[in-house]
Amino acid sequence: MATIATAAERSNISGNSLEFKGVFPANPTPVKSDGRINEKALEKIIQDNLAHGVDGFWIAGSTGEGPVMSEVQRETTARIAGETISGRGLSIMHVGAISSESAAKGAKAARKYGCDAICCVPPFFFRGGDQMTIDHYKRVADASDGLPFFVYNLPQLTQVEITPDLMEKIVDAVPNVVGLKHSAMNFGDIRLFADMGLKCFSGNGTLPLPALTMGAVGTVDAPLSLAPWHYAELYDAWERGDIETAQRLQDGVLEIVNVVRMFGAPAAVTKLILTERLGIDCGRPIPPVTDLTDEQRLVVLAAARNAGLLEAP
Repeated sequence: MATIATAAERSNISGNSLEFKGVFPANPTPVKSDGRINEKALEKIIQDNLAHGVDGFWIAGSTGEGPVMSEVQRETTARIAGETISGRGLSIMHVGAISSESAAKGAKAARKYGCDAICCVPPFFFRGGDQMTIDHYKRVADASDGLPFFVYNLPQLTQVEITPDLMEKIVDAVPNVVGLKHSAMNFGDIRLFADMGLKCFSGNGTLPLPALTMGAVGTVDAPLSLAPWHYAELYDAWERGDIETAQRLQDGVLEIVNVVRMFGAPAAVTKLILTERLGIDCGRPIPPVTDLTDEQRLVVLAAARNAGLLEAP
């Protein structure tokens, strides 16, 4: 495997500030049995990923269980992310919650603890049309005191799709919106969002190279946390125009993604594999998030071993 420079090293070499582009793992959030965030385990996941060349992190997203966190859990997660990542990569803290008040509190915590940006799903559960989404985002953005804002387009879970038309309305109403994570099924919208001047991250870890060719600035997804070396090498190959290497690495991502999606439990799967690889207990999912049975855990570990995910190269 080629030697991968860290995001901070790439920044120093180029003389530029760190940018919102490249490999951003959507890491799981380790939680103790009493519900407290396992701070040392979260630090270790971040440090491991940084050592393998990632550019930043999408903290407390869906695999990170942000929408089911308590406000205390979310604030602790923001603090650890801000402290651990600072200067070595970029942290995009997901603050989405069922109420605007709770999401705004998350935005304030992200600002307080030095996260570089926030992201947020649209309002979920209650349906109210485009204006409801815009008003929600304005409240959250105001609470962040100007932090860069990324919209989280995840209609499979929120039942609200951020279309290009809606995104134009959001951008007009919320000045600090700079981009989005596009996890919707309409892959072609990546090009439309890029043409709007937005930093569009693909939320599909299966298609990092096709997304880059469509105008995406990078990828955000859970598989990146398990195989950061693979995705970092792919992105670096793309950056230097080595399409042959990038395609070879693209051909290898499906096996990684298939492990993460086993039993429909990405939070449980990623926590289990990182516990095994890093030697620190990442815990189980926050209820009601799907957990694995003991038998399923054995199957996942066997698949992870076959995919080379239990030992870093």
